[in-house]
Amino acid sequence: MYSIVRRNLIDLPLNYSLGYYWSIGFVISAFMFFQILTGILLSFLYVSSSDCSFFNVMFLSNDSFFCWCVRYWHIWGVNLLFVLFFLHMGFSLYYSSYRKVMVWNVGFILYLLLMGEAFTGYILPWHQMSYWAATVLTSIVDSVPVVGSIIYKYIVGGFSVTGVTLVRVFAVHVCLGFVMLAFMLLHLFYLHKVGTNTPLCISNPFSDLVLFHSYYTVKDFFLFIFVCGCVCFFLFCSPDFLIDVEAYLEADPLNTPLSIKPEWYFLPFYAILRCIGSKLGGLFTVISFLFFSWVPTKSLSSVYFIGRQLVFWLVVWLFFSLVYLGGCHPEYPYLTICRVFSFFMVAFMFYFKLSNCDCV
Repeated sequence: MYSIVRRNLIDLPLNYSLGYYWSIGFVISAFMFFQILTGILLSFLYVSSSDCSFFNVMFLSNDSFFCWCVRYWHIWGVNLLFVLFFLHMGFSLYYSSYRKVMVWNVGFILYLLLMGEAFTGYILPWHQMSYWAATVLTSIVDSVPVVGSIIYKYIVGGFSVTGVTLVRVFAVHVCLGFVMLAFMLLHLFYLHKVGTNTPLCISNPFSDLVLFHSYYTVKDFFLFIFVCGCVCFFLFCSPDFLIDVEAYLEADPLNTPLSIKPEWYFLPFYAILRCIGSKLGGLFTVISFLFFSWVPTKSLSSVYFIGRQLVFWLVVWLFFSLVYLGGCHPEYPYLTICRVFSFFMVAFMFYFKLSNCDCV
């Protein structure tokens, strides 16, 4: 065991050109560990019942400073994880790290698991927005031909979102955290097997070597401390900055909020689903974007080719434009702009990944 740890964390040879962007993976791993730890603590106190889940969560937050800290660290932790994941995947796309097929495949599965983990966790407080977000998003499954209604009943445990759904969601939320931990170890295994990509696009990542410790451990821990400082600042200065006001109202199936919207990291996909009249068409568009984002290719053009960079930054701009549009009220002209942006985002991602390249 000692030799394995030393070989992978101390004497690991890496190219000296890696910057702080390559330390994001370590910060993701550290905060994933914190999420699991805080999630275990919260699971000891949480009661999965439609009658008392909301009041149980509010009691934990209002009557104990320790529980308040644990819960809000858990909330801010998942938002930070998505920020770090977007940065990590963005740099992977920019520098064509998807050429390392198994590393990219496992990493993309981790992103999908994180979305599932975040969605199930968002439902657990059982407030107005979480209940109606669950109702709207799970109804998309029901629109799938033939098997959709069967899968929907297994997910929600009946004909609609109820307390039975809450019990199932809680079980899935707990299990997914440990599944993600296993995939993180698998991601690290493949990464150390094939080597890390470099900003200089060096064909041999093991040239111009330095050892991981202490050249990169200092960088990793410096970035980790900086990110922790940012989280603590928001945690104690503006803890409710990312929390919707509906989160302080108990779920009421008879009272629909004026504007239903999920958390910000789901807003691009929610904007696509909402702007297209057919639920199946919206689902197909979302799956198309995820598929083109995932598919591993071997690009024949340079990473620094101006046309390639232009398309990449257009995709990034369109993605974050949909984050804003997804939070707007579903009316003209937002829906029309969403349709146009959705089409171009999928088309540009298709061009970015599949033009002038060979599929792996």
